[in-house]
Amino acid sequence: MLAVAHRAGNDLETLRAAALLGADVIEADVHLSGGRLEVRHEKSLHPLPWRWDKWQLYPVAEEQLLLEHLMDALPPKQTVMLDLKGVGRVGPEVVRHLHARSPQHPIPVCARWLPSVAPCRAPPWAQVLLSARGRSELLRLRRLLRTGTAPDGVSMHLSLLTPALVAEIKQRVPLVLTWPVDDDASLDRAEHVGVDGVITKDLEIVRAVVGARTS
Repeated sequence: MLAVAHRAGNDLETLRAAALLGADVIEADVHLSGGRLEVRHEKSLHPLPWRWDKWQLYPVAEEQLLLEHLMDALPPKQTVMLDLKGVGRVGPEVVRHLHARSPQHPIPVCARWLPSVAPCRAPPWAQVLLSARGRSELLRLRRLLRTGTAPDGVSMHLSLLTPALVAEIKQRVPLVLTWPVDDDASLDRAEHVGVDGVITKDLEIVRAVVGARTS
């Protein structure tokens, strides 16, 4: 299985630690705010000068990691997956920014909403993933897979998955990822349902997945 380091790209120290462990993919959250592509998980409280995440507040005045900083900090050949937040201009702006960098290897781009990643279908370097975290999003995703142009992969909440569902989805897309896989029990479940990769905030899970391939 692939080891995807969840949100590791939101912090450069965590990024380096995950890369040293051999994470196949570094995941980062990208917001478009004030014309800047900001790398963060916290949500905006605009027009208030605060952002929030899990009931904690963070002042907007704090220095913010930008997509350009993340891309500059990536080790050579390290794959980064960009999780696009929102349905506005974030997709086109990410495409514009990355096109200027002339990527030399694929960059997975993921979102919960098809309009967010639709601009990423055209560039040859982009891999489009759709995510589903609840039943309604799962129904929408399955409908799209049956009737529309399939994405390059999907990212699905572990609670939604069964071996039968994973087998069904794999008939239409080449890559099935799941989250949250942050302990041994959830890793065992992910292996049982047959996914291609796990998305984890726990670097020890990254170590275990990478180690299982090399042992």
